Amino acid sequence: MARPTSFESLRERLERAPGASWPARLVHHGARVLVLIALALAVQLFFPVAPVPDFPILERGVVADEDIIAEVAFPILKSDDELAREREDVAAGVPPIFVYDESAVDSVQSRVHAFLAHFDSAAAPRTEEGRSRVRVRELLRSYGITPNEGFVDILRSSVDRTMLRFALDRAIETMMPQGIAATAALDEHASQQIRLRRGDSEQLVARDEVLTGRRFYETAASYLPERRRAQLSELQRLILIRFFEPSIRYHETATEAMRDRARAAVTTTKGEVLRGEKIVGAHEQVREAELERLRSYRAALAAMGRLESGPTHAPRAFAALMYNFFVLGIFGLLLYFYRAPVYTSFRKILMLAFLVLLLTSVSAVIGARDWPAELIPIALPALAVAVLWDGRMALIFSLVLSVLLAGQTPFVGMSVLFTCVMAGAAASMSVRVVRSRAQTWMFIAVIALAYAAAAITLGVLRQHAWIEIGTSILWGIGSSVISALVAMGTLPLFEAFTRVTTPQTLLELGDLNRPLLQRLRKEAPGTFAHSISVAGIAEGAARAIDADALLTRVGTYYHDVGKIGKPQYFIENQHQSRNPHDRLKPSTSASIVRNHVLEGLRLAEEHRLPDVIKAFIAEHHGTQHISFFYDQAQKQNPEAELEPAAYAYPGPRPQSKETAILMLADSVESAARVLQDPTPERIRELVDRIVEGKIADGQLEDTPLTFREIRLIKNEFVNVLSGMFHQRIDYPPRPEPAPAATGAGGASG
Repeated sequence: MARPTSFESLRERLERAPGASWPARLVHHGARVLVLIALALAVQLFFPVAPVPDFPILERGVVADEDIIAEVAFPILKSDDELAREREDVAAGVPPIFVYDESAVDSVQSRVHAFLAHFDSAAAPRTEEGRSRVRVRELLRSYGITPNEGFVDILRSSVDRTMLRFALDRAIETMMPQGIAATAALDEHASQQIRLRRGDSEQLVARDEVLTGRRFYETAASYLPERRRAQLSELQRLILIRFFEPSIRYHETATEAMRDRARAAVTTTKGEVLRGEKIVGAHEQVREAELERLRSYRAALAAMGRLESGPTHAPRAFAALMYNFFVLGIFGLLLYFYRAPVYTSFRKILMLAFLVLLLTSVSAVIGARDWPAELIPIALPALAVAVLWDGRMALIFSLVLSVLLAGQTPFVGMSVLFTCVMAGAAASMSVRVVRSRAQTWMFIAVIALAYAAAAITLGVLRQHAWIEIGTSILWGIGSSVISALVAMGTLPLFEAFTRVTTPQTLLELGDLNRPLLQRLRKEAPGTFAHSISVAGIAEGAARAIDADALLTRVGTYYHDVGKIGKPQYFIENQHQSRNPHDRLKPSTSASIVRNHVLEGLRLAEEHRLPDVIKAFIAEHHGTQHISFFYDQAQKQNPEAELEPAAYAYPGPRPQSKETAILMLADSVESAARVLQDPTPERIRELVDRIVEGKIADGQLEDTPLTFREIRLIKNEFVNVLSGMFHQRIDYPPRPEPAPAATGAGGASG
């Protein structure tokens, strides 16, 4: 067997309780403190502290406490959106550039001549008329022109072809050099002028004066003889449409270069504040104009180097690091004192650290780009923690993260804190109303409502316009959708990494159509029925003491799957009168009974059942003795020294309330089936005797059950079993129906 590497050995040490040894405790707790320090440093890197002491950080809608006076003169910068709008406005006003293409005239004319030359050949005088007409029709079709008899007559006539050739040449040579543009190219631009380039010259031309293909086709008809214009104009139009090329073409590269120059010319400022001038007055409400001044003031200080140096920078940076450390440390202490299983598992600590890093890194991008606070995906870590553990832990986690973000420079103020608290709390508590992944949209609805409530509350408080409030609500809805879908989509990965089994996974495992349970039903039907019966008893007991009822029920379904290997050796599956154990040695029988636990664990591994389900298989008999076969062995050979371990289950003893409930329910249900005259009093005596026996045998010593909880469990057992095994009423027999009767009746109790 391969020896574990030093890394694997360290990982195993970090994944278990350290014990009393101080070196082990130092490694155990030190690793978690290092994770905390690394997180605090990472947040510091994502959100560098503003080293200017007392730099005013105000939100729109609040009232300033005191005058804020400019220490230096600075320009008022336009916002990114405002600057972008102005730049696009000036770019749209730049006329598109069109370039004259002299080759288009020759290209169109040569193609028209080639077209007519084909018909000169097809309509030669010596060609038989029928063949000539067929040939003309085929040529027209080959050029995409639908032939009719009028077109055929025109093209077979040398006089008409001559008039057509003359008119086409005149139109092409006269009009195309003026510049003809494609209609679609002009329609792409709203400008009322175009810039037309011919060689080295350039001129501005009114859009309405530019010839288009449609005007070209209409005007070209004027070059036809008036007496034949009506007959020849349609064919002329079709020929021009077929071979037309614009003689002036849109030059995208040159146009965009000119527009870029126009955009660059837009000034980035819209005013100036002089040194000593008031930026925001005391007791005045901060509006968008004041915020623009504050942002510009900060940018000016940064450009002057006032934000990058100074004797106060290092202490402020250290204080910001301590802020991150203490805020995250609060949650760490919560895990240490109240969530020891989470704190002990290094995998779970790393998962929580990953969620912190994910949220803060995304939030840093949002803050750097001045995007809406509603886009901060606080719901994602809250949902993940709520589903993996519970809503209470998720609520505290989201509150801690909200306070952490509200202390960072881009988010200082009430808006981000309140919005994140509302969304995080909604995400944490919405898990209680959802029972499967298919109900993800319920998460989204609850979180979206929280975002809407936060947006309306802050908007009314800060006197924002309703259009701004509506926009904030839409951003919140979008954030809800993305956060919930990402959280639910990645949850299987989180489960696999942390080895936490969520209620959603338990619901899926509790489906009786799953392959392993179906195999148990077919191969060991008695065991299957026993498991279903015990599950009902155990689930009620778990609910009575606020244990995990869902886990108890699902774990009970699987606790005896190991009997699939040899079902006939267990009494609930024996239908014949002879017991197969009668032909076996007691040691062999004990081994078969004992091994159903080991076989169950093997099947659990094969079907990839989670550890919490495996615990029910391993612990439901604890380390109890298989006393029946042990006693048989002693009777057969009183002088033999028996190995007690060979006549005991491999264990371990129950480690949780849920597996302890299963051990008790399993024994009670089996004993109640063979109880004579199962009155409530006799059932209570049976339950008390079995439970006291388990306690006396030490099987419940490793469980966190209290005496009060044991009493509640026993009461629940008595209530359920009394209902299951109640005595039926013996109805008096009914008289036989008369022979002439056509029907029969009966009653059952």
